[in-house]
Amino acid sequence: MKEQSEENYEHENLIVEPGAESIRIDKYILNHISREKYSRTKLQQMCENGLITVNDQNVKSNYKVRPNDVISISKPYPVFSNELIAEDIPLDIIYEDDDLVVVNKPAGMVVHPSYGHYSGTLVNALLFHINQLATPREEGRPGLVHRIDKLTSGLLVVAKTDAALAYLSEQFAEKTSKRKYLALVWGDVIEDEGTIVGHIGRSRKNRQLRYVFEDGSEGKHAVTHYKVVERFGYTTLVECQLETGRTHQIRVHFQYLGHPLFGDPEYGGDKILKGTTFTKYRQFVNNCFALAPRQNLHAKTLGFEHPTTKEWMSFDSELADDMKEVIEKWRSYAYQKSLKN
Repeated sequence: MKEQSEENYEHENLIVEPGAESIRIDKYILNHISREKYSRTKLQQMCENGLITVNDQNVKSNYKVRPNDVISISKPYPVFSNELIAEDIPLDIIYEDDDLVVVNKPAGMVVHPSYGHYSGTLVNALLFHINQLATPREEGRPGLVHRIDKLTSGLLVVAKTDAALAYLSEQFAEKTSKRKYLALVWGDVIEDEGTIVGHIGRSRKNRQLRYVFEDGSEGKHAVTHYKVVERFGYTTLVECQLETGRTHQIRVHFQYLGHPLFGDPEYGGDKILKGTTFTKYRQFVNNCFALAPRQNLHAKTLGFEHPTTKEWMSFDSELADDMKEVIEKWRSYAYQKSLKN
C-alpha cells in the first residue's frame, strides 16, 4: 500500500496471542472481529489486494497465523466527495494580504475535512472569512501549505493564489521556511540543547501512529532541533525547530528520546511518567491533564519569504490559554518544591 494513500483507510490491528492455534488468517480474523464487518470472501479479496498484512508483509488468505504475529487490516473509507461548505466559525487571523493569510489555530480544530471530520474544520472557516483560496493540490484542502495536528495549537500560513501556494510550498519542501514550537515534555531533559535524528514511519502495531526506525530501514528522514527553555523537575519546557516536517514529528521524536509530550493521548504522555507516588501529586497532575486534555504543543513562530514582495516575514503567537495555565502550574509546583529542599 502506498504511503500517501494510507490516510484514506481505516486501520485495525490484531496481535496473535501466545499459544494460539495455527489456523488460516481469514478464519482467525473472523474469530476475533464481528462477522457483520467482514465475510470470509471479503477477507480473501482483501488479502489479494494487499489490504491485510502480517508483520508488515503481504500474505495470502491461506497464511497460517503464528503467536505474536501483528495483523494489520486496512479497510478503504467510502470515497470522500462532500462539497466544501463555508461555515461561520471564528478565526484568529494574525495577518492577511492579497497573497496569503496567517492564522492562529486553536487546539481541537481539524485543519481540513477528512473521513470522520466533514465540517467544523479550519478550511470550512477559511471559506467563510476569505474571499479566495488557492486551488487545492489535494481534494478538500484549498490554500493549505502545511498542517498541524488537531490537538496542536498555533500558526499556519494559507495561500490565496496558486502562485503563492507554489512559492510557499517550495520553501517548506526546501526547508527554507522557519517553524518553532513550544512543547511541555515529561522528565528532566538532560542536555540544554540537542538534535533528534531518526527516520519516522508508520508503526507496525498501529498504522495511525508513527514510530522511529533507528536503522533507517523504513520511514522518512526526520530532524528536530531543540533547546531547553525552562525546567520544572518532573517536566521540561522545550523549544523545537523543525528541519523536516513529518507527521507527528515532535511527538514521536520526543517519545523516542524518552520524554513524551505532557498529556499526549497517543504517545503515552497522558499518564504519570515522572514524580512521586503521593496522592497529592497525582491529583496535581490529573488537574493539569484536565486543564489541557491534549499534547501540550504549540506552533509558536513562523517565518517565510513573501511570494510577491520577497521580504522575509516573521510571526509569533501567544501560547494557548490551556497550555499557559498548565505551564504556570508546573512553574509554581517546582518553586514550592525548591523551597522545601
